[in-house]
Amino acid sequence: MKQYKQQPSTNINIKELPVSERPRERLESLGALSLSDIELITIMIGSGTTKNPAMQLASEILHVLDSHPVDEQLEVKHLVGILGLGMAKATLICAALELGRRRLPSRRKQIIFPGDVFPLIQHIGNRLQEHFLCISLNGAHEVMSITTVSIGLVNHTLVHPREVFSTPLRERATAIIVAHNHPSKMLLPSGDDRNVTKRLRDAGDLLGIKVLDHLIFSDESYRSMLENDEWN
Repeated sequence: MKQYKQQPSTNINIKELPVSERPRERLESLGALSLSDIELITIMIGSGTTKNPAMQLASEILHVLDSHPVDEQLEVKHLVGILGLGMAKATLICAALELGRRRLPSRRKQIIFPGDVFPLIQHIGNRLQEHFLCISLNGAHEVMSITTVSIGLVNHTLVHPREVFSTPLRERATAIIVAHNHPSKMLLPSGDDRNVTKRLRDAGDLLGIKVLDHLIFSDESYRSMLENDEWN
């Protein structure tokens, strides 16, 4: 069984890491799928600055990516304000994102079982803060978009139906699946998780957009509130 390795501190200089733990060497030996988002961005930018090491810079870039509306194109102006990120690296990131978008398969992923969702969001599982996601589905239960609704603790204040259903309404989705990561890796739903789920289900019934499930996940596994009859 593959051993889970703790995410290295983003404040450390890459040269201080053991050679086998450096992003480029890990990609070469384990493949790109084994790397975290921060490590992938670190490889892209190559280096940081004295005040902002590469992995810390990558962490700040990732925060911008997570916070940016998924249905809006990321532009250079959204990145150049980050300390240590110049025009060359900002344009490289925008170009890489656009290339990735163009290379995505045209056929949308169809969701039949809760396990079909997990590979699409697993990379969020190692975040140190809770990310609340909304997966919009069309009438064939194909994924239309995956939106980061909020970053922080999942509670009534941060997860409001208005924010959750904004993109599904615009895309004319017929159903959604919501999900959030537990940094602790404990996947049992909390009282807030249950309350938020009920509130969203009630709102979805009024809007005509069915909430199919709420997944709680880490980078290793997930728990479906539907499968475990944890709706209420």
